[in-house]
Amino acid sequence: MTQPYAAQHYGTRAPDYVTSAVHAEGADLEAIERLVAGKGLRRVLDLGCGGGHVSYRLAPHVAEVVACDLTQQMLDAVTQEAARRGLSNISTVRAPAERLPFEDGGFDAVFCRFTTHHWTDAAAGLREARRVLAPSGVALFIDVTAPASALGDSWLQTLELLRDVSHVRDYAVAEWAALLAGAGFAVRELGTHRLRMAFASWVARTKTPPERVAAIRSLQQAAPEEVIRLFGVEEDGSFMLDVARFLAEPA
Repeated sequence: MTQPYAAQHYGTRAPDYVTSAVHAEGADLEAIERLVAGKGLRRVLDLGCGGGHVSYRLAPHVAEVVACDLTQQMLDAVTQEAARRGLSNISTVRAPAERLPFEDGGFDAVFCRFTTHHWTDAAAGLREARRVLAPSGVALFIDVTAPASALGDSWLQTLELLRDVSHVRDYAVAEWAALLAGAGFAVRELGTHRLRMAFASWVARTKTPPERVAAIRSLQQAAPEEVIRLFGVEEDGSFMLDVARFLAEPA
């Protein structure tokens, strides 16, 4: 079977995402723990689990975590890291977000962190997340968001695609709200923060070829002042991204 496009590019990167500080740390992970701690949740889904950092935070507080991803090497890395940490209640399933192999309403909670921008069809993936969530469940979606301005949006998507050819789209907050509503979610809480991307590790993590790294730096150096301010671009190419957290429940 031919691997999906994103999986083709992320297989060799799996170890880097397990060790990535950007993915392994953050106040949003602490918020995830607070959301589930002491709630007696039975079965939860880490959708688009990547290096598994959400799963590792969830596991001590729930009966079972299902870590789901499109890339088998990511799932293998999660299995190994979970064993290393002594987390025996994490299982893995390979599947695209748009076609989940789970029963309706089978999860008490669904978590999705830094992955929606890779989905071929975000609307379909969010509908699936809603379908597998229990009627009384909660869902938390966390991702990089695009600026509201057309200028900022164009620059962000261009740099993201040059860095990672499997990138689809960073959605704006308004687009997220519409997608979630269309999937049958009601947003209960919205939070935002900014995240600094250290340029060298940002491109190393995705193994971006030198010619595309050079193209990114060339664009940054030619960017208008508004773009420099918007993303806080530094001398070495490091910059800031906007991140949004959507806590949702079935509408």
